[in-house]
Amino acid sequence: MAYAQGKYALGICDRCGQQYKLNSLRKEWTGFKVCIECYEPKHPQLLQKRNISDAVAIREARPDGTPVLTVYVGAPGDSAFTAIGMMPAPVSKALLVQAAVGNALVVTV
Repeated sequence: MAYAQGKYALGICDRCGQQYKLNSLRKEWTGFKVCIECYEPKHPQLLQKRNISDAVAIREARPDGTPVLTVYVGAPGDSAFTAIGMMPAPVSKALLVQAAVGNALVVTV
């Protein structure tokens, strides 16, 4: 396809409809070919900003230090789980505690 060239080629402004020399028309950001009077540069608000965001989470985070697990076991015969009135009910069977942790330290006072 052949296009008109040269200093005598004419074009029409897409905004105002006036006839101008083709080489004096400018292509706008909207794709229109407009005259110098109708030309509007793209507003800065329409430009995409660089996405700068703060880090929200840490990948594969680990807790600080070793967690402490404390288990309180009452004396044999006392149970806070059931009661008769205001008195604790006697334990009918022994209270067993089982735990599975990496390393366990048992302190009895």
